[in-house]
Amino acid sequence: MKRINEKLRYDGVSTHQVHEMLADPAFREKVCDYQRVLRSTVTIEEQGDTMAVVIDQVHETKGVPGFAKRVVGDETNIVQSERWSSVESGDIDISIPGKPGDMSGTATLAEDSGGTTETVQLDVKVSIPLVGGKLESFIADLLTKALRAEHTVGVAWLDGRR
Repeated sequence: MKRINEKLRYDGVSTHQVHEMLADPAFREKVCDYQRVLRSTVTIEEQGDTMAVVIDQVHETKGVPGFAKRVVGDETNIVQSERWSSVESGDIDISIPGKPGDMSGTATLAEDSGGTTETVQLDVKVSIPLVGGKLESFIADLLTKALRAEHTVGVAWLDGRR
């Protein structure tokens, strides 16, 4: 198992502002565009401070190492599901339909006097003999890059709304 622990800092904004950004389908689509996703569908359902987010996205696998390419193919469908139980806390599940592996964890928003920090913790587990560990590291690296891309888009998004 590979663990990801990523802290994403948003200066000068509240947890409510970050939560509103994460609840905006246009923001989620912009993140997909930034990552050059081939196709994506974003569904967000809100009820009070809770929300359910599903981002179904297809990525090109050009440049993927040979050991991973045999498993993922020419395109990879990734489904990211988030269940936010409050403005500050959500559960994340990421799947690659039809492929072995489990990626799950949490996202939390914590506000201080200077802004808000989003902490994302994910566990990546791939149960394939011999290459599972390599795939876990590869997927963890991709997820970390995706989180950093979301942060880059998020900083610009929030700056444009002040």
